[in-house]
This record gives sequence, C-alpha cells and structure tokens, in this order.
Amino acid sequence: MVVAGDEPFPAVYKCDASRRGDHTVVSGLDGTLLRSRSAFPYYALVAFDTGGVLRLALLLLLAPLAAALYYVVSEAAGVQVLVFAATAGARVADIESAARAVLPRFYAADVHPEAWRVFAACGRRWVVTATPRVMAEPFLRDHLGADAIVGTELATWRGRATGLVDVRRGVLVGERKVEALREMIGEGKVPNVGLGDRRSDYAFMRLCKVGQLTHLSPVLIDEAYLVPGTAVDVVGADKLPKPVVFHDGRLVQRPTPLAALIAVAWFPVGFLLSVVRVAAGSLVPMPWQYHVYRALGVRITVRGAPPPRPVLTSGRTGALYACSHRTLVDPVFLSVALRRPVSVVTYSLSRLSEILSPIRTVRLTRDRATDAAAIKRLLAGGDVAVCPEGTTCREPFLLRFSALFAELTDDIVPVATECRTSMFHGNTARGWKAMDPFFFFMNPSPQYTVTFLDKLPAEHTCGGGGKSSHEVANHVQRLIASALSYECTGFTRKDKYRALAGNDGVVAAPNKGT
Repeated sequence: MVVAGDEPFPAVYKCDASRRGDHTVVSGLDGTLLRSRSAFPYYALVAFDTGGVLRLALLLLLAPLAAALYYVVSEAAGVQVLVFAATAGARVADIESAARAVLPRFYAADVHPEAWRVFAACGRRWVVTATPRVMAEPFLRDHLGADAIVGTELATWRGRATGLVDVRRGVLVGERKVEALREMIGEGKVPNVGLGDRRSDYAFMRLCKVGQLTHLSPVLIDEAYLVPGTAVDVVGADKLPKPVVFHDGRLVQRPTPLAALIAVAWFPVGFLLSVVRVAAGSLVPMPWQYHVYRALGVRITVRGAPPPRPVLTSGRTGALYACSHRTLVDPVFLSVALRRPVSVVTYSLSRLSEILSPIRTVRLTRDRATDAAAIKRLLAGGDVAVCPEGTTCREPFLLRFSALFAELTDDIVPVATECRTSMFHGNTARGWKAMDPFFFFMNPSPQYTVTFLDKLPAEHTCGGGGKSSHEVANHVQRLIASALSYECTGFTRKDKYRALAGNDGVVAAPNKGT
C-alpha cells in the first residue's frame, strides 16, 4: 500500500483526458482499470468453471497462504499460489472458454470510472497485469478496446495447465512488467500515459512520458497517475464500447472469499434440496404443484389472467403460449401457473430432462415443414408452449423471435417469464445441460414470475389481420419486452453460442449407419 502523501504521481482524477487521440496509455488491471485490488473472485470463477466445487474449495483452502505470501514474501508468490489452485490440471481450452464466456460479465461490473475515462480517451490502449493473460485478454480486447495485453503466461503440458507460470517471464510484477513492456514496444520507444495503483507499478509508470514544448526545445516529461483505492461507482454498461449481452457460468454473485465459502458450504445441502424439488415436480399432480413448490421454498408469482382450459371441438385447437426464455423450466412454471400441464416444443433437451419433465416435451428438428406439422398436431390436442427465442438469455434483453409460431395459429397468448436466483444460474451454453434444473433448484429460494398478457387480437395475427409472420413475431417480442422492461434485440441463438461456445449451438444427429 502507498502511504497517503508519499505518492510520486498525482491522482488519476487530476488527469486532463482531452486531446489524447494520438497518445498511448499503459494501465494495470486489478485496482486500476478495475475497482477491486483483489483478483481472487476471478480466479474463483475460473476454478469453479473448470473444476467445479472441489477446485473452488481448494482455492479457498489455499487463499490464506496466498495472502500471507503476498504481504510477507512477495506479490509474485501470492499470485503463484492463486494460479496453481485455480488452473493446475485444467485444460487450457477450458480456461480460455471461461475467460471468454464467464469473466467478462464480472469484469464489466468492476470497471473504475476515472481510470476508464483516461484509458478510453487514448488512441492506443495497452494493459500490463500480473493476472494470467489468458484470463484477462478476451474482456480487455472485446469490451474495453485494448490493443495489446501483457500478462503472466501459464506453463502448459499437453494442452493442460501445470499450475505454474512461464519461467522466462514469471509473474508480471515490478521490474518484470517493465521488461515485458520493453520487449513489446522495443528499445527507444515509450508509452505516453501510465496508470497504476501500487508501489510495484511505479517501475512501468516511470517509463511513460509525454512530449512538451518549452522555450528552448521539446522535452519528455513523466506522465503517470495513481488510481486511489477510495470507493467509487462502477462505470455504467452503456458507457463501455461493447455491453455484455451473453455470459455463462453457474455462479450468480461475484465470488468474494465469503461468497465463495457460502457457496461451497451450501452446495451439498442445495443439491439434496434440488433433488427433492425436482422429484416433487415429477411426481406431484400439476394442480397441486403450486402449493408444493411454495412449501419447498420456491416462490411463484402469477400475474394477469390465466386463460381457461381450451374446449377442443371440430375446427378448434388449443392456445399457443409464446414465452420469453430464461431457463429450461419456463414451460413447467407456465403449467404450474395454469394448474394444468401444457405440451412444450424444444430444440435441444437432454434425455435426463425428458425423463424428469412433468409435462410432455417434443423435440424440433430445425426443418421448418417438419416442425410446423409437429406443432399443429400438438395444438389439435391442447395448449402448446413455445419459446421463440430458441435459447435463453440472462440479461434484460430479448433475442429475436422465430416467426414459425405465428404461421400456425391465431390463438396466441404472449407470456412474460422471469426468474430470480441468488446463488446458481439454471442455464448454461457450455456445461452439462441435464444439470440445469438441478442448479436452478439448488438456490435457497428461487423465484419465478409468470405474467399472462392479453391474447393477440385478430387484427394482429396472420389469419385475422393479414399480418406477415415476422410482423406478428416482432409484435409479440415488443409486448413481452414492455412487460418485463427488457430491450428487444436482433441477436439469435447462433450469436449466443458463437460468443460463448464457439459453435452454432446445433448438436449433430448421430449417424444411424454407424
């Protein structure tokens, strides 16, 4: 820590960020670009994503040792312990995947406003950090517009992290940051503005110089700023170059040491509780499930007027419920709100989820004609639930609605579903989807809100109003977004899976000839 009044550099709020378009800024990460000086939560996220609760428990056990080494021996020694606990034995591809899909949401919620003001004003943006480069680079490049990132390099063997760091550079602290910077920019060149927050940053901050014209000749003077550790508000998501729309991982809260300890301690209890809740949903008759779930700590709120059971006569079909998609159990809670089971169509569902589902599930093939015929058959037998987004989204956005449902019936009821969890997310793009309902029900008191909107009037349908299917789908999307105070987007399932998993989110059917 730096003693107040002993700082060799001014505070960052004194920096004039105007006319910096041709300047190069070099910034630290933890405590500088980020408000928090501790990188523990980010190592915890990687640990849980790559190794589950056991690796997170290991990280917690070694965290006191890391803290002691950090303050008594050296900063590098403390970082090395965190690196070992979070990455030893993990596949490098899994670490990269966690950095791309999990960390950005938490990094984005921790950006320091004053450091970002200066960083964003400069035309070339570099970051030098003790954090492993593989963890920090995706967020810094994609969301903060960094041009170059120099970080600690992990040692690997056969595609797995050894838990050690590259011996050539070691952990990037102090003079090692200077060496790495000089290696990147070359001798004789210097960045213009430096941003740091601790004594070990002084070495690279002294490299930063800006030219000034005096009455004699141009001279280079030091220009670097310290980011104080005082509490500040986070930068708003709308102020960042690219907001985080998609993210993955199971942990809801930022895993500080206390939050991580609570999650580890609750995990076995929560899993047993989830088994009981899932079993209750599978075995208890639908009319009773509302009260059973309430007794088991699941809070269910129903708004609007649930439509009555359809009367199926010649030429009449069931209603089609067009739902926003937050988790795999959206249609289940729709059925709970209606007090009767509703069939649901889905693009991908694990075999285990099909077995445990208390409602009928029908797989779609992504062939438009085949899927339309399947949904029409279901409608002939009763109500059907569809999630036109095709995949879940955790943030307050609605993905683009597929227009297929609007072509099949004029009896369309928009339904806004919303869930709140305090510990674990009940959906994933990269993990084992069969565990989605279990993770949702592992939360101490998960909450679901089902809002029934008015049935679409005839003039807003394809058959009665002559609207195109895309017009109807967009209208339903806007209605649900308005009810939830969400934002409509044009993003699709492919956009989500390309961002989080590096694929289109389509599982190839098995080859029956093999």
